[in-house]
Amino acid sequence: MSCLGSERAEVVVPVLVRDLTPADLPACGWSGSALHLVQVDRELERAAAGEVDYLALCTAVDLPVAIGGVDYRAVPGAGTLWQLAVLPALQSCGLGTLLVRAAEDRIRSRGLGRAELGVEESNPRARALYERLGYVAYDRQPDAWEEQAPDGSIRTYETMCTLMRKDLLR
Repeated sequence: MSCLGSERAEVVVPVLVRDLTPADLPACGWSGSALHLVQVDRELERAAAGEVDYLALCTAVDLPVAIGGVDYRAVPGAGTLWQLAVLPALQSCGLGTLLVRAAEDRIRSRGLGRAELGVEESNPRARALYERLGYVAYDRQPDAWEEQAPDGSIRTYETMCTLMRKDLLR
C-alpha cells in the first residue's frame, strides 16, 4: 500500500497497562515540555509512597503511548484523574478510553467509589470523551500551573476547568 494514496488500513496493536517508571520519561517527550517531565518525575515519587498511581499504556516494545495519573489525596473518597495524555498521532484510536478505564480500575481496587477530573473548557474533545464514559459536570473552577514556553522561559498557565465526576459503584 502506498502512503500517499487514499487507501486506508486498520492496524491492531496490543497495549499493556502498567505503572509508569522514571526510565519511561525519555520516551514521553510527546506528553509535554522538559518541565512537564520533571513534574511527572516528582509524581512518580508520590506513586512510590502510595499517594498516586501513574499509569502507562505501552506497545509491545514497551514504549508508552498514553500516560496519566490518579491522585488519591486530592478529593476525599475519590480518585482524581489528571495529566492524561495520548501520543498525538494515536489520538482518537481508543487509547484515552483504555487509559481512563484502567485508572477507574485502580480507583476501585482501592475501595473508592468515585472518579473525578477537571477538563479545560478549551478542550471540547476531551470533555466529549469523558461524557461518553459517563462523567457528569458538576462545577467549574480556575486552575493554573507552571509551564515551559517555547523559548525555555517558565510562565504560569491559567485556565478554566469543568469539574466532572463518575460514580464507579453502578
